[in-house]
Amino acid sequence: MIHRRAGIALGTHKREMVYSRLARRLRARDLSGFGPYLAELEANDRAPEWEMFVNALTTNLTAFFREAHHFPMLADYARRLNRPLQVWCNAASTGEEPYSIAMTLIDALGARLGDSRVLATDIDTHVLQKARAALYPFERVEKVAPDLLRRHFLKGRGKMAGMVRVRPEVVARVRFEALNLLDGHWPLREPFDAIFCRNVMIYFDKPTQARILQRMAPLLRPGGLLFAGHSENFTYLTQAYRLKGQTVYERVSGSDRSAGP
Repeated sequence: MIHRRAGIALGTHKREMVYSRLARRLRARDLSGFGPYLAELEANDRAPEWEMFVNALTTNLTAFFREAHHFPMLADYARRLNRPLQVWCNAASTGEEPYSIAMTLIDALGARLGDSRVLATDIDTHVLQKARAALYPFERVEKVAPDLLRRHFLKGRGKMAGMVRVRPEVVARVRFEALNLLDGHWPLREPFDAIFCRNVMIYFDKPTQARILQRMAPLLRPGGLLFAGHSENFTYLTQAYRLKGQTVYERVSGSDRSAGP
């Protein structure tokens, strides 16, 4: 059911994880067993519980400037273009990644920042609520460089002691939207200069990965950068991109013959 709905492929080794996460939904709904719960979902594709079902089975592991080698590459790319950039982060989780992208663009472009924006999407609506709040426990930024902390975060005081908030000028650069990569239509129009698709493909099987990568290609400018996760390899899935650096791909010119969004 989760594979059909969200493309997430869960092997039998995930059985206990699925059991424990869905058991919380049963308790919240005061249901005595999985049968009635799953029957409700199967009976109605538009049942409100589908959102909670998907949220429960989505894994969200993220950090500010995670896989740190990507951000200097993005900064160098932005400085070479020397104009405002549009970036899509399609596994936004609780916001650390898209905010890291926005901070990188702000620092790299300075006065040339212009209308640079980050579109941050995720299938999990709960994590998007947290992301929009832009408020984090201090331990979430303990590994962030001190100069970045000073420039881009506000330290909580009084009742907010122990918390940090992303500065409003960074938050203003990021737009959060719910999006399922398996949806038949993606409401995206921008030709993006870069796409961050990190640590999401590992949850899909190979055919699903290939379809999504092909759909992304027309949304990325020729020469634009596609950032992958450290354990992801897209080289053999599609000819639309070529490897440019460590888990960074470049969109090949003329590769937009694939199906659009």
